[in-house]
Amino acid sequence: MQCTPAADGHSFPSLARHLEAARNRAFVGRARELALFRRALAGEAGSLAVLLVHGLAGVGKSSLLRQFAVDARSAGRAVIEIGGRVGSSPAAFELAAAEMFTHDNAVLLVDDFERCQVLECWLRDHFLPRLPVGALTVFAGRRAPAPVWETDPGWAEVVRVVRLEDLSPEDAAALLESRGVPHEPLLAFAGGHPLALALTAEVALQVAPSAGELPAQEVYSKLVEHLVGDLPSAAHRHALEVCSHARATTEELLRAALPGEDAGALFAWLRRLPSVEAGTEGLAPHDVVRNAVDADLRWRDPQCYAAMHGRIRDHLLKRAVEARGVDHTDAVAPIMYLYRGGGFLGDLVTWRNRGEVHEEELRPPDHTAIARMAERAEGPRSATIVRLWLARQPEAFRVYRRPETGEPVGFSAWLTLRDPDEQELRADPVAAAVWSHVQAAGGLRPGEHVGIARFMVSSRPHPWPSPVMDSMVLRIAAQVLLVRGAAWSFVASADPDLRRSAAAHGPFHPTGTDVVVGRHTHRVFGHDWRAEPLECILDHTGPPRNLRPTAESASCAHRAAVMARPEFDEAVREALRCWHRPDALARNPLSRSGLLTDASGSLRDALERAIDTLGGDPRSVKAHRALTVTFVDGAPTQEAAARRVELPFSTYRRHLTLGIRYVSELLWHQAMRSMSPVAPVIARS
Repeated sequence: MQCTPAADGHSFPSLARHLEAARNRAFVGRARELALFRRALAGEAGSLAVLLVHGLAGVGKSSLLRQFAVDARSAGRAVIEIGGRVGSSPAAFELAAAEMFTHDNAVLLVDDFERCQVLECWLRDHFLPRLPVGALTVFAGRRAPAPVWETDPGWAEVVRVVRLEDLSPEDAAALLESRGVPHEPLLAFAGGHPLALALTAEVALQVAPSAGELPAQEVYSKLVEHLVGDLPSAAHRHALEVCSHARATTEELLRAALPGEDAGALFAWLRRLPSVEAGTEGLAPHDVVRNAVDADLRWRDPQCYAAMHGRIRDHLLKRAVEARGVDHTDAVAPIMYLYRGGGFLGDLVTWRNRGEVHEEELRPPDHTAIARMAERAEGPRSATIVRLWLARQPEAFRVYRRPETGEPVGFSAWLTLRDPDEQELRADPVAAAVWSHVQAAGGLRPGEHVGIARFMVSSRPHPWPSPVMDSMVLRIAAQVLLVRGAAWSFVASADPDLRRSAAAHGPFHPTGTDVVVGRHTHRVFGHDWRAEPLECILDHTGPPRNLRPTAESASCAHRAAVMARPEFDEAVREALRCWHRPDALARNPLSRSGLLTDASGSLRDALERAIDTLGGDPRSVKAHRALTVTFVDGAPTQEAAARRVELPFSTYRRHLTLGIRYVSELLWHQAMRSMSPVAPVIARS
């Protein structure tokens, strides 16, 4: 250990050596890069003379260079270290690196290369060719080097270009372990990004995070400051925020999300950022940049965040409706990604490795394999039910295959029920339970149907989460978003992970129905789209913790209370009894039903119109008189009302009961007509 001499001649370990030792202990991973560098130090045949390392800010380039320096000194090499702040002058760089020409095997380490990368051409053509053959040079910066390093036949033999990626999950866990903090909640946020891991570990040491809890806001702020830095303008910041919120960003999306801005120029700027990559669907930032920028905006300016989210969502919804010749799940995946951060989707969808499985429509040869898979997963009774629906609704099934082999690794079925026959209901107890629930809630109106995510079967014993289940969840989303006329949607599952997540989150509510099929218990979750329209769900800005409407969203203008017929009839009777009590009428469930629209006025207006309708029919004149005297005029007792209409009490009671029944029937049909089949919000785009 290096020592510092004291005044009395004694020496003590220096602070610099203490810091170096601590950094060495904290260094993890990078085995591939270290092996490459050590082969060059050893002078192995075919080894490199120049190593160009590039990567995102905070990914560990400086730490890697420090480890290179340790290895080089251990090998007896002279080490010259230069920072990018040396400037853009060739003379200044050459002065800083002058010692390279006094050794035959010195090592030059240049950090923050992006600060002096304007010298790249000069370095390649003038400086580096003059170095001794045994010299080794490493540049580390945020931006990728020019392609000529690898295309020039001469340089290609002695240069290696390395993109420094995040740490592996094992190395990231080791880094956190060295800091003495728990892994799971921090890895979920930071992934393998070293700076994000270090900052979140610092916060975790102060306040232990609960399971699944994201780091404190100060971590986001520090990450944004370090990873993004100063931006050219507010428009550039907004463009990065859009890119961080959307799954993939195109010029078209920027035009929709940032009206009035130069989308082409902003897209070109995003494309040049070291933290942004170009993919087949558009631009996407590094995960840690995405998470930090998105969370920072949501905390800093919630109103701006909500507006941006809404513009992106509406654009993607419109694109999904207009899409032709693409798979439904491909169209809805970018929409659902906006809601990725928590709740049902956060629990069940990985958003990774979608290419590992391929969804296809059912082929006749698949029938046997699917039934066999159902029997292995859920037993022979489920296999029998699968065969029934394969015969009745083969179009409901999707098969998930491995692209390289075509092997089926899972299947799903989204059943559509309009008027199921007795054989179907007897054979499938889940379908029977769903149909019974719908009938008890008032049934279907013309043009409506019920959708059921009836089967979600994987060949894996513990399928959640996985790319197969990602595709199945997105299939459900496609049915909900893009298929018109669904009054109800249901999910039935025997999987405890799905049941637990669906019970806590998401638009599907427990129906209170458990159905035993063979040796498995299926829990049924449902959503009445007439009562809680899609707009109420999608209006939550993502990523939400819970997709269910909150108290604030319960006042959604489209929200309507859909009641079973017995509840509706009782509400009509109660409304008539409260004719002269406006406060009670306002609390009546009919006031929140499809009975009332903006043009129909109050509940009392609707009741009065129904009673007046009876007065125009000679067959119901006496019923009209009984209703008017009893409720509208407010007779003190029914006996008094009978005297006013000049009818025996028993006759009066019969006509009053008949009149209430007529009014209820009229209002019920009015409510059914006004609540026409719900079309997804995107269908109106």
